Amino acid sequence: MSDAYIIEVADETAGIVVRQESEKSFRFHASAPRYYPLDGKIFSAPRDAERAALAQFGRAPKQKARAA
Repeated sequence: MSDAYIIEVADETAGIVVRQESEKSFRFHASAPRYYPLDGKIFSAPRDAERAALAQFGRAPKQKARAA
């Protein structure tokens, strides 16, 4: 079993998941701003991280508030 996996969504690299040392969990490392909300999150399997990235891809980017 591998210790790291690339997570791609719609031909875009969302990030990678890396197995935590001596654990069965994986930490997500975002590679694109759209996926920064997932950065550092722990997943039980790479597929769970992929599902979260797919869900994040469907969300509109957050807009900065404009000063009046």
